[in-house]
Amino acid sequence: MDAKKVRPLIEKLLAELGEDPKREGLRNTPARAAAAWEFLTRGYRQDLAAVINNALFETEANHMVIVRDIEIYSLCEHHLLPFFGKCHIGYIPHGKVLGVSKLARIADVFARRLQIQERLTNQIARTIMDTLEPEGVGVVIEAKHLCMMMRGVEKQNSCMTTSAMLGSFHNSNATRNEFLQLIARRDAHAG
Repeated sequence: MDAKKVRPLIEKLLAELGEDPKREGLRNTPARAAAAWEFLTRGYRQDLAAVINNALFETEANHMVIVRDIEIYSLCEHHLLPFFGKCHIGYIPHGKVLGVSKLARIADVFARRLQIQERLTNQIARTIMDTLEPEGVGVVIEAKHLCMMMRGVEKQNSCMTTSAMLGSFHNSNATRNEFLQLIARRDAHAG
């Protein structure tokens, strides 16, 4: 993304909205907004191989690995408004595991693009499946969409849940149910 090309577009948008882009409060908004858009869409410019950075480690373990409550922030491709929430990832290793922070980084690469939640969920699951070749992968995302909360139907308490189950998470009810039960657990002292 070329921030120098985006700044005049934002200045034009401000004028089109009826604002004076030259007034004190908005004078630097085009530059700030361009920088924000560059950050919010950085997933387009990230290389998955570089993000994963060979953080694959051999293991004999074949027990479920889960990282839950990974914060995600994305932009709805239909209205360019944010959606945000939690991503839960689980997999059963088949000879190798992935560095734990890489799961969150993979989620972030795809979240930092214009998205729909359904595709985001599937992209995360498919990438983990293709990278690790585990017995199975499960991804669940729970998110609030500002395009539904602050415009349109204006339902502030709505939350969308999507899931992608691959391999044994798809084929085995017991595996899928174990994953869903484990991500549903909340710490006793969390309130």
